[in-house]
Amino acid sequence: MDTHTLHLDDADIVYDVHGPDPVPGERALLAIGQPMDAAGFRALAGQLPDRRVVAYDPRGLGRSTRRDGRTDNDPHVQAADVHALIGELGGPVDLLASSGGAITALALVQAHPGDVRVLVAHEPPLIGELPDADAAWRAWRGTREVYDTRGWGAGMAAFIAFTSWAGEYTEEYFAAGPPDPAQFGLPVDDDGSRDDPLLSDRSAAVLTLTPDAAALAAAPTRVLLAVGEETGDAVTARTTRALAARLGQEVVRFPSHHGGFADGESGHPGKPDEFAARLRELLV
Repeated sequence: MDTHTLHLDDADIVYDVHGPDPVPGERALLAIGQPMDAAGFRALAGQLPDRRVVAYDPRGLGRSTRRDGRTDNDPHVQAADVHALIGELGGPVDLLASSGGAITALALVQAHPGDVRVLVAHEPPLIGELPDADAAWRAWRGTREVYDTRGWGAGMAAFIAFTSWAGEYTEEYFAAGPPDPAQFGLPVDDDGSRDDPLLSDRSAAVLTLTPDAAALAAAPTRVLLAVGEETGDAVTARTTRALAARLGQEVVRFPSHHGGFADGESGHPGKPDEFAARLRELLV
């Protein structure tokens, strides 16, 4: 693995390059997440030793810095960064995009349709796509409120409850209330910080993007909406299926869960070997 830095006017973007130079006619594979940084894709890159795999840290996260005076994670700003990175790599590329990174990727394809040959958008959490969007936003605001009032451990426990709930957010969900963070091994004390990129309002713009179906249809990019087999009817599977239906598509299925490409170093272990094999099948 080699590490490089792309110097932009208002940010320095750090990215890792795995594997050999692409053979003629083969695209590099760019992997992006949000708010996850490049480290989360190392296990996947290890399963694709014959491919050039590039993963980056979004501006202001991980090793990447920013000088724009902002702390928010805007998918349009991040899409511009990814566009610059693809230019640096000599694109176009194939793109695996996970979670909030998938939302950035959709914004990228809309703005720069020539940058990406195949986009695999894995479980974008587009709450506005849901048929129960009002209830889902209420549930998300409740998660944010727990974080704001009680701190990271309680907020993360509420986030786990929000993301693991199966099906529509009913009164049963709201009546249950936030879980005890201790049951997940999370801290119960509040350290006073409120700048977590996942739980704070810094990533609000990620969740509120509305993909432009006409722009995506007009792009030369083959856009695939992907869902993990183990995600079931949790929110990110439902948002992905809802967007796929609006785009007139069927979702493609991947092994494992929301982070199925990662190993145990990045949270709940997935199945990076099986995930990589499925990805190979799609990048043809």
